[in-house]
Amino acid sequence: MKVTLMMAMTLDGKIARNDRHFPDWTGSEDKKLFVQITKSAGAIIMGSKTYDTIGSPLPDRKNIVLTRDPARRSNHPDLEFTAKSPEAIIDELETAGFKEAVLVGGSVINSVFAQMHLIDEMIITIAPRIFGTGVSLFNHEMDMGLELQSVETLGRNYVVLRYGVHP
Repeated sequence: MKVTLMMAMTLDGKIARNDRHFPDWTGSEDKKLFVQITKSAGAIIMGSKTYDTIGSPLPDRKNIVLTRDPARRSNHPDLEFTAKSPEAIIDELETAGFKEAVLVGGSVINSVFAQMHLIDEMIITIAPRIFGTGVSLFNHEMDMGLELQSVETLGRNYVVLRYGVHP
């Protein structure tokens, strides 16, 4: 199963000002790309802080939220809270017929999947913003080999970088 990490990032490498920063700072072109790619995959994986920042399940996609809180439950058919391992989540998605999943943050979940070598591709939108300080793409030391697949402009001011990941 293919796992793609998809994030918007400022020019100075931040994905948010803090761990509760609502992602309203990217342009409409980036939001359209996000919807297109995540709906095509059919499944998204995120941490509980990212989910709480968004506030509700993203429609027309299976939303998997990693949490350590066993009290978190959902009756929504496309929302699952889980403390399962990343491998178990991927196995369950594969069993359910998914061929792709998109990892949508935050930095803790990105790091867990990266350290387990479970990210196959990265799609990073570089936004014309600078935060100075904030949340990085990963929250642990990383040494990840990447191979540039494509570079494209998105609107006038955004650049989308696609990388293949090599362990």
